Amino acid sequence: MSFVEFTGRARLDRRTKHLVRRLTADDIAIVDHADLDRVSAEELVESGVRVVVNVAESQTGRFPNPGPLLLVRGGVRLIDAPGADLFEHVSEGEQLTVRGAGLYRNGSCLVTGRVRTEEELARALAEQQGRVTQSLEAFAENTLLHLREEGSLLSGEIDFPPLETRFRDRHALVVARGPGHRRDLRIVRPYVRDFKPVLVAVDGGADALIEAGYKPHVIVGDMDSVSDRALRSGAELVVHAYRHGEAPGARRLESLGLRFGTVSAPGISEDVALLLAHERGAELIVAVGTHFNLLEFLERDRAGMSSTFVTRLKVGENLIDAKGVSRLVDRSVGLWPIAVLILVALVAIVTAVVASPSLRSLLELLELRLRDALGF
Repeated sequence: MSFVEFTGRARLDRRTKHLVRRLTADDIAIVDHADLDRVSAEELVESGVRVVVNVAESQTGRFPNPGPLLLVRGGVRLIDAPGADLFEHVSEGEQLTVRGAGLYRNGSCLVTGRVRTEEELARALAEQQGRVTQSLEAFAENTLLHLREEGSLLSGEIDFPPLETRFRDRHALVVARGPGHRRDLRIVRPYVRDFKPVLVAVDGGADALIEAGYKPHVIVGDMDSVSDRALRSGAELVVHAYRHGEAPGARRLESLGLRFGTVSAPGISEDVALLLAHERGAELIVAVGTHFNLLEFLERDRAGMSSTFVTRLKVGENLIDAKGVSRLVDRSVGLWPIAVLILVALVAIVTAVVASPSLRSLLELLELRLRDALGF
């Protein structure tokens, strides 16, 4: 970002995924987000915001994290000010000014941080990629530690609530708010049109479906990152309760006066959504924006992926990533290409007749014989 000074309204939220919904190009975003992940970075760039002040380390070095680099390459000035008490001393909507790495109010400096540059972030990312083995070992050890417990639960019967939505012998599209979910939704548009799958959203995936012009049939999750608008869209709601039965999302739905069911299961909500579709008899499950690789789990500060590992084993060949959906789409030639081809051929014939006297004479002779044959 090349500006010398920028003045805008302060927008604060410790949950970046909530903040991006109300950001504009005239705002200064103040976040508390250690290891700013790719999805949050993408959404911050799309919001148009020009300055992000992070009171945590945007890139801690714990794992190769491309999120901050993506944000800076998107034209956003990223200022890290770890430990700054901006959430205690700045009010929502008040005017602030950014000069260099400093944040000012009425000429008084609130904090001086560090501007994260593209060169610095790219260099740090390359170094972190070279040290990924240590993170991988710790992650794998934790996965194995919990695999027996969560594996036994997931391989058994989970008590899903009854649903009116029919899955049997239908395709199911499970949409999570993960890396590249908007791109994936664009890819599957022909597939959704042709196969009309059950649309299952995982928390904020419901808003992604609505933004893409769809209406979710079922929303699964702890309901912490989905809008009231999506919850009131008419979808059936399934609250993911934690291992001991605690379901914070239930309180929110009760306050909104919405009907819902509850399912208690280990793991993350997108695993529960995949298992729901599988247990209800979906013929094929297409995943959009779901997580499976090490980097994506580390971005979300997950210590392991045992539940996801077992879920993939259980769902097996019925699960396909959105990036492979092009194989499912009907590739038969439509009517428009054929019509255009016929039109081009007719134009070529007419042009040839006009340009050739001999062809005109031949066509006139054929016309006369046809008239004689028909008695005209």
